Amino acid sequence: MRIAFLTAPEGVEQIELADPWRAAVEAGHAPVLVSTKPGRVQAFDHLDKADTFAVDEVVGEVPAESFGGLVLPGGVANPDFLRMDERAITFVQAFFERGKPVAAICHAPWTLVEADVVRGRTLTSWPSLRTDIRNAGGTWVDEQVHIDDQGPNQLITSRRPDDLKAFDEAFLEVFARQTV
Repeated sequence: MRIAFLTAPEGVEQIELADPWRAAVEAGHAPVLVSTKPGRVQAFDHLDKADTFAVDEVVGEVPAESFGGLVLPGGVANPDFLRMDERAITFVQAFFERGKPVAAICHAPWTLVEADVVRGRTLTSWPSLRTDIRNAGGTWVDEQVHIDDQGPNQLITSRRPDDLKAFDEAFLEVFARQTV
């Protein structure tokens, strides 16, 4: 299955991109790096610049329906940049409209809040997003990983890099049940 990994041109937390990407490849999926601009994405190791990654597709030029699922890596700056890009928000909303699974870790639910897709859903995140999620009509829980299936699609969320093993296992299990 083709899986979209949506990031801004800079600010993505490298381990939250690279670890789920590796897990997807090992599970036989085809991850695709989608960004708001062509070229390369600058990843970070917390606040320090890390590696860059080649962009495969540009949001707005590739339809969400060409993917079986969406992964939103975190990093503090990454979702903040994404939530300011109307094409990125429309791309995220399309996965919910089509009932495709979405996985988000750490600060990535900020993008979901902006896309107005957390109302009535239960999710986890980095603790500082708790109020934003509640204000957007969602229920925040402090769990290593949470799978919500109360909406049109399954939503897999996780809190932090320390939870990556559980996050990878959960999103891969859910995505494996997806029919493209």
